[in-house]
Amino acid sequence: MIHHHMFHNGKVLPIEEVRLSPGQAGLMSGWGLFTTLRIFERVPFAFERHWHRLARDAERTRCPFPFEEASVREQMDQVLRANDVVEGCARIYIVYNHASLWRSDEKFPVADLLICSSDLPAHREPVRLDVREHGRHAASPLAGVKVTSWLNNVWSLEEAHEAGYDEVVLLNERGEVAECTAANIFCVREGRVLTPPLSSGCLPGVTREVLLEIGPRAGVPVVEHTLFPQDLYSADEVFISSTNRNIISVQEIAGRKMRAMGGPLMRRLGTVFAGYVREYVDARAAVGGKR
Repeated sequence: MIHHHMFHNGKVLPIEEVRLSPGQAGLMSGWGLFTTLRIFERVPFAFERHWHRLARDAERTRCPFPFEEASVREQMDQVLRANDVVEGCARIYIVYNHASLWRSDEKFPVADLLICSSDLPAHREPVRLDVREHGRHAASPLAGVKVTSWLNNVWSLEEAHEAGYDEVVLLNERGEVAECTAANIFCVREGRVLTPPLSSGCLPGVTREVLLEIGPRAGVPVVEHTLFPQDLYSADEVFISSTNRNIISVQEIAGRKMRAMGGPLMRRLGTVFAGYVREYVDARAAVGGKR
């Protein structure tokens, strides 16, 4: 559940006072963007990376983006203070208001900015994954963009939950592994950690991006590589990564048990990633203390 206060177009308000209108064309059509950030000790982790992805996605979707990074960072801090968030997560939404003829004549800004926070979602570890064919369209111009029209993801996840799984591996139109609905996926084969390339249609997740950078520096080769379901079934280790869950081992995929759970390379990456987060949080906390 999201917390009681959120930011909307210049103000932090109780959620019951936040007004959105059916006349906001982007709201009704799903023409908007979002990103979810992990909050560690009141610090939004990797804010700069999330902001860069939002700006890139705004350009790709032709969504107006008249916002300043420093201002939005301070507005997020206001929300975290209002909700007294020490550990949790936060979301930034951008909604394009003038997206089509199906809009009202209300005096909306060209795009709405909303920021909210919540507790961390509960999750199980290790996880069980289902598989869905044609879950991603890699050839789509919107492949890899985190848009608010998120039905394909939540629908696929709900179906997986109904079947007793925690998440689902989405395959693209070529039968390649792309990602899960809210996580990137990795497998270990022959001493290397492999993850699908962006050409698979997967989202460029922030945790994925960090692991690709820091893994090789720590002696763990993490590389992009085209994967098929059989590569996962026969892998030495399989794990997923996401903003709110960090790195989680996989126990089973579509009824097939994995060889190992929480193997040595996953554990090594988890340790290195935790150290990276610690350094980031300490550095941002030090800067904040000098204001």
